[in-house]
Amino acid sequence: MHDLRKSIRYGTIGKAQITDAPKCKFIVKNLSITGCCLECITTSNKLKTSEKYKVNIEPERKAHIHKFELEVECIWVRNGEDYNEFGFEIYSFPKGKNFQNYVDYLAYRTGLV
Repeated sequence: MHDLRKSIRYGTIGKAQITDAPKCKFIVKNLSITGCCLECITTSNKLKTSEKYKVNIEPERKAHIHKFELEVECIWVRNGEDYNEFGFEIYSFPKGKNFQNYVDYLAYRTGLV
């Protein structure tokens, strides 16, 4: 499948927590300056498309970057048999440089910089 995104999404193994879904631990599957995909290993799904959420991202340890918060809008939900995936568009960036540093780190690790 050819990816037609304007911004490349970089794979990561960071962790995330959505403030409206405190019981589910999320894995950040990919991240870019425009959006991200989170996966939750549970079948209970309270997140809805077209809703806005706050996501706390904890980058993978080897990145040596502090956690940060993104404000996102859920664009799509994919329900699997034993997991859920959520696609988000970022509509508000955090203050400070942690987010941009993490995206830069992911691009460097991928070998695209």
